[in-house]
Amino acid sequence: MAGDTTITVVGNLTADPELRFTPSGAAVANFTVASTPRIYDRQSGEWKDGEALFLRCNIWREAAENVAESLTRGARVIVTGRLKQRSFETREGEKRTVVEVEVDEIGPSLRYATAKVNKASRSGGGGGGGFGGGGGSRQQSAPAASAPADDPWGSAPASGSFGGGDDEPPF
Repeated sequence: MAGDTTITVVGNLTADPELRFTPSGAAVANFTVASTPRIYDRQSGEWKDGEALFLRCNIWREAAENVAESLTRGARVIVTGRLKQRSFETREGEKRTVVEVEVDEIGPSLRYATAKVNKASRSGGGGGGGFGGGGGSRQQSAPAASAPADDPWGSAPASGSFGGGDDEPPF
């Protein structure tokens, strides 16, 4: 949205994502990303950890379920989303304000790991995808056996239906 502060952060999950459902049935996953900058100390000639930034994050709907199934504590992730400020009142009546990231996209960082991406096979609207193999011991559900009939990228075009069918390049 216009006027939103967009942020991208790379860091590690401090705990497994917590999946909940609203009374209307919408899934929401909450998690915290710890991002620690590395600082080069010229006197010692070594890299040292800077002060960690802890960001509370939330993601909704199918993507929330994908995150809860795919990512675990310690997983290095790349998160992009919008910074949101929210005010609330505690049970004791104290007013609090928090800054959170409303996540648009999240994925495993492949800098120090590998991942096998599986297209989610849930029904319903929205995009998204699952990840597996990069973050821990959780198992990703088996990928869909075949592409849906309405998926234009699910199969190769018929022979000769693109570019006249020549096997030779046009140059």
